[in-house]
Amino acid sequence: MTSVINVTKRGVLTLPVRFRRQLGITGENMVIAESTPEGVLLRPAVALPIEIYTDERVREFNESEAELVAEFESESKRRG
Repeated sequence: MTSVINVTKRGVLTLPVRFRRQLGITGENMVIAESTPEGVLLRPAVALPIEIYTDERVREFNESEAELVAEFESESKRRG
């Protein structure tokens, strides 16, 4: 599929609806723009939320891991 797309003075371009439908892109999605020898490649992007861990959250992870290690060691001793 090929289409001519206008670019505004601000660098904004609008993908035609047929491209968006084919690629599953909605108004809430992001795309990756990549320079290639043939030109510009646009493809859907995935943005995953991240969590910045507080000291309290790190302690929770450490406590959970310690519990798992203790369970594993207990089970290993039981099985002999």
